Amino acid sequence: MMPIDDPKVVLELLTAFEAYERALTQNDIEAVNGLFWNDPRTVRFGTREAERQYGHATIAEFRLRRGAVNQNRKLQHQRITTFGTDFGVTTTEFQTAASDKIGRQTQIWIRTQQGWKIASAHVSFGMA
Repeated sequence: MMPIDDPKVVLELLTAFEAYERALTQNDIEAVNGLFWNDPRTVRFGTREAERQYGHATIAEFRLRRGAVNQNRKLQHQRITTFGTDFGVTTTEFQTAASDKIGRQTQIWIRTQQGWKIASAHVSFGMA
C-alpha cells in the first residue's frame, strides 16, 4: 500500500512550498519559474482569462511579461498531502491586504531529478 503523508516527505514538500511562497512574495520571477516542472505538460490556471497557460515556456513567459506585482498575502487553511515519496498536493487559501476576496490555490507537485516541482497549479478568487 502506498504511504500517505509520510512525515519526511511532507516536510520536504512543505519546504518546497515555502520556497515558492517566498519567491512569489519577493517577486523572484526566476525562482518561481524554476519551481515549475520544465515540461510542455505543465499547466497553470490563474485568476484572469489570460492566465490559462499550457507548458512551462508559456508560464515562464507570462511571469516575465507581467513583471513584478505585489504578491504579499496572508495564508490560511494550508494543507499538504503526499502520496508515496514522489507526489503531493498543496492547497491554501489566501487574502491580500488590498482585497476582501479569498483566494484559493491548489498545486500538484512531483519529485524530479531537480527536486520538487509544480506540475499543475490553479488559483481562483471568491468573496470573503
